[in-house]
Amino acid sequence: MNDLKDKLKDKAENPGTQLTLTVKNLMSQDKYKKRFEEILGKKAAGFISSVINTVNSNTDLKTADPQTVLMSAIVAATLDLPIDKNLGFAYIVPYAGKAQFQIGYKGFIQLAMRTSLYKTINATEVYEGELVSKNRLTGVIVFDESKKMSDKVIGYAAFFQLLNGFEKAYYMTIDQVTNHAKRYSKSFSKPEGRWQKDFNAMALKTVLKMLLSKYGILSIEMMGALKADQGIIKDEDLSEDSSIEYVDGVEYDINEGKDDVSETKELEAQSKE
Repeated sequence: MNDLKDKLKDKAENPGTQLTLTVKNLMSQDKYKKRFEEILGKKAAGFISSVINTVNSNTDLKTADPQTVLMSAIVAATLDLPIDKNLGFAYIVPYAGKAQFQIGYKGFIQLAMRTSLYKTINATEVYEGELVSKNRLTGVIVFDESKKMSDKVIGYAAFFQLLNGFEKAYYMTIDQVTNHAKRYSKSFSKPEGRWQKDFNAMALKTVLKMLLSKYGILSIEMMGALKADQGIIKDEDLSEDSSIEYVDGVEYDINEGKDDVSETKELEAQSKE
């Protein structure tokens, strides 16, 4: 990628120089085409086409640093998650002139199922009246769909069961999800941000991500995904601390919320504000 870095450096040092390199001609270069082919095989051409279409359909992505778009695409390809906002697996999101990599809740479900350790996994909205009880100590959550009072969403829940029988559920109220989003995403209130455009999908992702990071079995692939999510990718080697820049929030701590009691007290306090 030295050629791209040289051009970017040249533009910075010489403002009159035009940076004509676009995502389309960058990804059409032989060395990058071969990289995607190494990762995806016969699916490479279709994936590259979907990335270019995604960029062309988003004005902010068109003007974003093409290298960050490329690196986000490589991470998505490595995780074998399609970049298509209609599918909900992964996204390339513009922010502050660069491109972020973000995983959708369906992407986390996909990565979990690939471990062959999960019997079932899901995330869902909880409507007014459906939540019967929630035991803070055991983590047992009881729902009754027949008690639904309206279409008002009061919270979000995620659940998984492993093949060995272990199962766990996680529930967050609307206020808890909102406070979490404000804490971890600077773009939460921006009209063009994903929280404002699709709060429901982002909330489902949040509760599922919390469940998996607290109680799930995490493969190396899953840990890399958790680290890359909501980051600007500088290098596809996600094991390096310098490979990701978090401009929209803070680095996701995989151990966040391990203390259920302290976390519950914090969220209860936040929901009363």
